[in-house]
Amino acid sequence: MCVDVELSRLHQYVAALTVSIAVLSVGTVVGWTGNIIDVLLAGQYNNIPISPKFLSWLISLSTLASMIFSIPSGIMCDTFGRKTTLLFLTIPVIVGWLLILFANSIDIILIGRFITGIGTGSLYVLVPLYASEIAETEIRGKLASFFQLFLTFGTCLSYILGYVVHIKVFIIICATMPIIFFIAFIFQVESPIYKVKQKEYDEAKAILRHLRGKSYDVDAAISEIINSLQAKKHNTSIKELLHKRSTRIAVIVSLSLTFFQQASGSIVVIFYTIEIFASSGSTLNPKEATIVIGVLRVLASFTSSIVMDLFPRKKLLVTSSFFSAVGLMILGIYYSLKDRNLASEETLSTFGFMPVLGLSIYTVMISFGISSMPLIIASELFPPEIKGVGVSLMGSFSWFLLFLITRFYIDLKSAVGGDVTFYTFSGVCIMSMLFAIFVVPETKNKSLEQIQCELNKQSKTIE
Repeated sequence: MCVDVELSRLHQYVAALTVSIAVLSVGTVVGWTGNIIDVLLAGQYNNIPISPKFLSWLISLSTLASMIFSIPSGIMCDTFGRKTTLLFLTIPVIVGWLLILFANSIDIILIGRFITGIGTGSLYVLVPLYASEIAETEIRGKLASFFQLFLTFGTCLSYILGYVVHIKVFIIICATMPIIFFIAFIFQVESPIYKVKQKEYDEAKAILRHLRGKSYDVDAAISEIINSLQAKKHNTSIKELLHKRSTRIAVIVSLSLTFFQQASGSIVVIFYTIEIFASSGSTLNPKEATIVIGVLRVLASFTSSIVMDLFPRKKLLVTSSFFSAVGLMILGIYYSLKDRNLASEETLSTFGFMPVLGLSIYTVMISFGISSMPLIIASELFPPEIKGVGVSLMGSFSWFLLFLITRFYIDLKSAVGGDVTFYTFSGVCIMSMLFAIFVVPETKNKSLEQIQCELNKQSKTIE
């Protein structure tokens, strides 16, 4: 019986895996500098000299573009459909990589990075949205977690390619990934929720039969979607929607989780891994240690995708936040010993494993909650009639934080020290744990309609 159920869901898994290929592109854009910072600073790419000042802009500029274009992408997906928008947004990613490939100045590289950010920022918010809308309630978390798995695989692939192949070959491989996604995804279905919003009920039923099997009660599913979209019939404005308790909770929880996700330092570890190891004075090879961290991220994300629907969202988020704080605390302690001359060189050599240990704990544990949960929970909390805009608003806020953190991380570290920087990130993880305990509503194994009803009737979490 279980085998029959899983076979009936095969097309859902295929669709989720296919759309997640787009996230490989996001991962390569995010992780591109992870293992080639020394090459760029040495002017070894197309003989283009790059100063540390321009390096911080080169790293952060794609996130600035992502911030700007996340909200328009949400409007596009509500207007033209999830599938069409996802396909269209692969174009700027390809164009951006080609500009970087043939660049003859730092200006062209910066423009290329900005253009790739236009596409990747939009893909970042739309892929989990699409995955959650094609999935049955019982496997929604698992399918949405493919996003984190493919994102980490993309960054890990960047770390490895940056170490083993010429930088131009690296860029060519990155440019082919959105092309592969475009070809594969063009054969996938549109979101059934979007089709119902367009009142194309027959097409929505056909899509649901394809995704969930001929024996699935598509009429009941369509009725549930229609009920959840009922507010749209009354032309509810955004202002009116914000008066709904469920919308306010969705906004508060989603933006708060996004803040904890980015302010916990996850993007710093991705962008500046090699710099962290090099500056820590660890005896390990920084490039090889960077790859180890990347592989750990992939393995942790894979495990996370398996357990996502086995445990409550809140428990995973609390556990992830606590142990991520522990990992960052270990890293901060090592920086204190080194930078504040609290230990001899011999002692530091003995504890040279601490940066890898701290980052390993952090990398593994953050994958189970802080980095994977925000988009999953947001796609479940926002009312369907504004889900596209709501998730895009969250994505834009996320990229804004990413821009600030990646642009000014080096400045912050220079001003207060590496130890204080990582202690701060650790403190954010503790805040995330407390927020998960006292504020975040549980959404596991609940239909989207049930979640909305409970949020509007609840009176204990957020008033």
